[in-house]
Amino acid sequence: MISRGERGGWIIIATLLVALILTIIPLPAMAGPFRPPWTLLVLLYWSLALPNRVGVGVAWVTGLLQDVLLGTLLGAHALAFAVAVYLSIQLYQRIRNFPLWQQAIPILLLLLLVRLILLWVHELTGAGSPGWQYWLPALTGMLLWPVVFPLLRFMRRYHQVT
Repeated sequence: MISRGERGGWIIIATLLVALILTIIPLPAMAGPFRPPWTLLVLLYWSLALPNRVGVGVAWVTGLLQDVLLGTLLGAHALAFAVAVYLSIQLYQRIRNFPLWQQAIPILLLLLLVRLILLWVHELTGAGSPGWQYWLPALTGMLLWPVVFPLLRFMRRYHQVT
């Protein structure tokens, strides 16, 4: 039997690039604190859907790209994304069995963990403490998970990403 191999790697890259673009698009001042962590949501989807293709290495490189785009301390997002993707790969069989609305809870915990790691790095640099609005992206990411997941699943199935 002839194996078809892995297909659709360009879709994974394209969705990550779109997520990075959504991350740097300017928003009005009032909407800024509510900006969802697009890149992390896409990384979490791919690590849950295809844990053998999107792992800690992809998360690390994507985090470095986000650090460069946002002008943050190089490696901060890379570390946080790598930890979150590692945990999602360790738990992917459990998370995938939940209904979509219940998947949002472990996703929220992973998003909060990333915010906590970024806060830790932020505090290590001697910067001031952010306010309560710092935690809002995790909440908006959780609320968007039921939209992001089916959209990316449709793209994965349509383009037969394996």
